[in-house]
Amino acid sequence: MKYYIIAGEASGDLHGSNLIKALLEEDPLATIRFWGGDLMQRAGGTLVKHYKELAFMGFAEVLFNLKTILSNIHFCKKDIDQFQPDVIIFIDYPGFNMRIAEWAKKKNFPTHYYISPQIWAWKENRIKNIKRDIDKLYVILPFEKDFYEKKHHFPVEFVGHPLIDAIHNRTKVNESNFRQEHRLDNRPIIALLPGSRKQEINKLLNQMLAIVDDFPDYQFVIAGAPGQDYAFYKQFLTNKAVHFISNKTYDLLSIAHAALVTSGTATLESALFKVPEVVCYKGNWISYQIAKRIITLKYISLVNLIMDEEVVTELIQNECNATKIKIELTKVLDENHRQKLLKKYHLLENKLGGEGASKKVARLIVKGIS
Repeated sequence: MKYYIIAGEASGDLHGSNLIKALLEEDPLATIRFWGGDLMQRAGGTLVKHYKELAFMGFAEVLFNLKTILSNIHFCKKDIDQFQPDVIIFIDYPGFNMRIAEWAKKKNFPTHYYISPQIWAWKENRIKNIKRDIDKLYVILPFEKDFYEKKHHFPVEFVGHPLIDAIHNRTKVNESNFRQEHRLDNRPIIALLPGSRKQEINKLLNQMLAIVDDFPDYQFVIAGAPGQDYAFYKQFLTNKAVHFISNKTYDLLSIAHAALVTSGTATLESALFKVPEVVCYKGNWISYQIAKRIITLKYISLVNLIMDEEVVTELIQNECNATKIKIELTKVLDENHRQKLLKKYHLLENKLGGEGASKKVARLIVKGIS
């Protein structure tokens, strides 16, 4: 069978890589062509376009880069037409993927969507397009099944969260060797995860770094995103007390004592690694003003959304400043607060289901097109 997969960001690359591995187990003769990143490329198949060429975040950023986005959409359609896949698999990235899905459905390509667009957060009217253009939808958050089936009468498959697989199946890091390799001392580590896109990092990293001198008993380590080069981070690395480690976020989280994390998948990753965290978000002013008027969610982090309570503190926009970050980081370093957080993290993992999300999806996809 021929599979065409479209992932547009770092998290999609991770989940896409595990899906490719599972597809190759189910269908050893599979031919796979994809948009994604380095992890998917290592898993197998042919890379068409890297996600770092696609990552535009926020309303204003999309507007400013509209010409590039439209060009990518045109190129993607042409590439699919030439490849003639047996199925197209969309991974998150809805602004781009739903456009391709509409076209693909008209061309009679089977359309499967892995990791649902978050229409429960905003643009709920997209359900009409999903019903029209998507043949099979695989959801990874427990509340999404009720949202689609009970509220919108659209059948979906809840497959569990692929991060559980990604974390459980990783090669365990030797902490002593890791510290030695990256010239880290024996102080507890506070991981800084300022996001994977340049817009996020520009907005957040300086705020995170501003509090470093207030915590001399800890060492701060920036987790460099896989889609960004070291040269981009150099402008922020003026503080000699801060370390930088690229493309080893999971190794870093596995030994971190606490973390400052940009909203997004990383909030859930930190929780699954049992790392007490403070969630930070600061976006483009125009994008934020638009978003807060159309998004009605109580929380922005996946941890809080899944648990339906404020498990981790969220510092959003103007509240995301050095003073507030210092206060909230001090709280999560307190042992009593840490233990309460860790208990909540265990409940969170139970809610997400067990291992095997990628294998379940691969099996369902292969069965659905055979």
